[in-house]
Amino acid sequence: MLKGLANSFKIPDLKRKILVTLGLLVVYRLGCFIPTPGIDSQALSDTFNQMAQTQGGALFGIMNMFSGGAMAKLTVFALGIMPYISASIIFQLLTAVIPALEKLAKEGREGHQKINQYTRIATVFLAIIQSYFIALWLENPTRFAQPIVMFPGWKFRLLTMVTLTSGTIFIMWLGEQIQERGIGNGISLIITAGIISRIPTALNQLWVLISPLSPQNRTLSPFTLLIMAVLLVGVIFAVAGITQAQRKIPVQYARRVVGRKMYGGQSTYLPLKIDQSGVISIIFANSIILFPATIAAFIPNPAFQRLAGGLTRGGVTYTIVLALLIVFFCYFYTAIVFNPIDIAENMKKYGGFIPGIRPGAPTATFLDYVMTRITLAGALFIAFIAIFPDLIMAWLKVPYLVASFFGGTGILIIVGVMLDTMRQIESNLIMHNYDGFMKTGRIKGRR
Repeated sequence: MLKGLANSFKIPDLKRKILVTLGLLVVYRLGCFIPTPGIDSQALSDTFNQMAQTQGGALFGIMNMFSGGAMAKLTVFALGIMPYISASIIFQLLTAVIPALEKLAKEGREGHQKINQYTRIATVFLAIIQSYFIALWLENPTRFAQPIVMFPGWKFRLLTMVTLTSGTIFIMWLGEQIQERGIGNGISLIITAGIISRIPTALNQLWVLISPLSPQNRTLSPFTLLIMAVLLVGVIFAVAGITQAQRKIPVQYARRVVGRKMYGGQSTYLPLKIDQSGVISIIFANSIILFPATIAAFIPNPAFQRLAGGLTRGGVTYTIVLALLIVFFCYFYTAIVFNPIDIAENMKKYGGFIPGIRPGAPTATFLDYVMTRITLAGALFIAFIAIFPDLIMAWLKVPYLVASFFGGTGILIIVGVMLDTMRQIESNLIMHNYDGFMKTGRIKGRR
């Protein structure tokens, strides 16, 4: 692997793409430290630390993870890329239910560009709405032990809306520049950079728990640390395996004679991914299960308070409900993005068939049967990975920031994005007759 990485810098074009990508990621990280005007950053950071200890702050913890820690300090990149992700998911779901958008999606590159333009416009509206409510929340003196906003009023709200929305648009532009001029998926790399930026803080918390310099805080033994290291390696390998796992359905194409030439007759396979939803199912499930607690944090309603109390992170009810929601959304998202009828019709159109299965409706039924069963395996694995940090936190008594790197959304994103980026670099190396990262086999992308 190290040899493959060294070979990457021997190809001028690939070297330029890697350096451009790293440079734009540095620009993004620098923006995460520029504060929004009119905010007491230290007071806000202390408030977030207090909220992190409660279930109501869990949703803000997810937003803070996607923004690379910018949300806790309300910097110009506080919203991060979350509005764009939300808009992308909304349009991806709408494409399956609105005929006009479905028609656009089938028009190829031009149709996808139009949908992408609609997504950008929706991102701006979502960013404006989110930044407005964040400004209102920060102005409310009853929610904080000390004032956060120095000069509340409409000037502060408008300034916050313009600043945070502009920050989101700039991040979106950075992602597109990485996509066009760099290597890898720009938006995914930006999210990954934000998650990785939390590693030093997690290591510092871990050092406090094992440091011989502070015996009163030392709660982890060297043997426990060894167990954590083995678990971390195991989780990474398991996530990488499930991310790339496929069920290969054999497909045979009939021979066709066109003029004096014969076409078709070859055998191939249809790859069905075990995990179609990835982190989207976890995001959906967390948003729903944390909604009552988030409302309770803003509106002190007794009903919301009781409901939020029953869904406390680490509790049995919370764990069971979260796992069931993840399994449900895995099936829901798979049903949205995977259409066996369209696949069967396209195979029939080009003379393809699955050996032993009649073309048309029987093929669609067979594909739906197979996808339903392999999705169960992927959904159960994703549900386990999502609740694994809570199990680690309860078992080994470590902070959630440390436990979060043993599963959940963060590890899925990091592993998936790294596999995609390595696959693109390896493709460039092989194209220029260099050895890739692996001597046997090839890295598969998530799509």
